Amino acid sequence: MFTALINRSTRPTEWQKIPWDDPDFSRRMLAEHLSQSHDQASRRFNIIDQHVKWIHTKVLQQQPANILDLGCGPGFYTSRFTALGHTCTGMDFSPASIDYAREHHPGSEYILGNVCELDYGGQYDLITMIYGELNAFAPKDAERIVNKAHTALKPGGKLLLEAHPYEAIYRFGQEGTSWHTAQKGLFSDEPYLCLIESRFETDCTISYYYVYAVVSGAMQQYITMHQAYTDDEYRHLLQAFERVSFYPSLTGSAKTGDLYVIVAEK
Repeated sequence: MFTALINRSTRPTEWQKIPWDDPDFSRRMLAEHLSQSHDQASRRFNIIDQHVKWIHTKVLQQQPANILDLGCGPGFYTSRFTALGHTCTGMDFSPASIDYAREHHPGSEYILGNVCELDYGGQYDLITMIYGELNAFAPKDAERIVNKAHTALKPGGKLLLEAHPYEAIYRFGQEGTSWHTAQKGLFSDEPYLCLIESRFETDCTISYYYVYAVVSGAMQQYITMHQAYTDDEYRHLLQAFERVSFYPSLTGSAKTGDLYVIVAEK
């Protein structure tokens, strides 16, 4: 059962992500989104409140806006924007998150699907992609997302990306190996051991998760990749936009964590 671990391969030939669209993964991930004990899936609600306040006042100037949230999860940001008078659409790959958002936040529209493939429509004042989501896509897909967003924005509309600086992705790749156990959690409904190995190669951190389910004895491997960009590379990615501004965080002031904010105006 440990053969896959012993014979683990080197860098994947194709871009890899954890299958968030899998119904069981999606269900377990929703539980992590809803937890108020950590910020590992979604931020805790008091932090989201601060982010929404900054976006509403600084980016939108407190004016009613048509907003598209890419990777919206359970709709925590869209529901708050709607309460402030904005019109919101959320898109996400996770069926459990979209089902939750539709049930609990009926004031917004929610669409299930891959943001690389979905039709965004158009005439948005603001498109958001929060919590480092862009870095989890292959560079060609990130470029596609940015270009689709540019097309979908009104003149003067803005794309807001909460993204990882290059050094953060590099640091993730230097974390080496670790492990943890859980009675149940993101990777399984039964007790499991999770072995994690990360490395940084050619501007990308690759993380391998080897999950051993104690009851069934099954071993499952998952791989996730995160692309690193320098500030200039982000500017190049956003070259179709008229103006690109960087901010230290989604509160606009002090840096918090491993993310910063890029606002690109069409």
